[in-house]
Amino acid sequence: MHEIQSLEAEIHQAILEGEEELAAQIAERALEQGREPLDFVENGCVPAIREAGELFDEGEYFLPELVTAAQAMKAAMAVLEKEVGASDSGRARRRAVIGTVAGDIHDIGKTLVGTLLSANGFEVFDEGVGVTVERFVERARELDANMICASALLTTTMVEQRQLVEAVRKAGLEVKVMVGGAPVRQSWADEIGADGYAESAVAAVSVARQLLADAEL
Repeated sequence: MHEIQSLEAEIHQAILEGEEELAAQIAERALEQGREPLDFVENGCVPAIREAGELFDEGEYFLPELVTAAQAMKAAMAVLEKEVGASDSGRARRRAVIGTVAGDIHDIGKTLVGTLLSANGFEVFDEGVGVTVERFVERARELDANMICASALLTTTMVEQRQLVEAVRKAGLEVKVMVGGAPVRQSWADEIGADGYAESAVAAVSVARQLLADAEL
């Protein structure tokens, strides 16, 4: 038990310090010692990335620190994710299709949202940038996704978010649509009928969890 607690403390610190290689090594040690991967993610990794988000919100971490923490979390998840999937096969999954809308090539914010969602137990399918409405809908249907996250960083591409919401409703998909991006506001999300809006990558995790909290996944 002492070693398990030590590993959780070690992965926590490695993620907070953005140590990618070390985080992956600790994850490998956890598996070698028979640690239940899902428990290790939930009790060691997730609290660390949440703390990084809190530090960012409080102004103690800046974007580079948050990004490196997310990358360390991603490195650990790369080791654990196959085992998590195997041990969690009977458990409900939260699947999110994420992308930057058509006509827009901004990538950093969208990628960070995807990384943080993945770190918090979501299966994330990142479609990249310039994603058409048709592609979002197609992938959501194909993957039986619970959520679509659409980012727009230009005022001229925000209309794609409106068209996405309309297309999802027309297709009859039972999927939540969350929008975000520098020019996007809650009032815009309300206007187009989106299910959620997040002003930052950290906020996106909380909003996503809330939107799916009562869903029959």
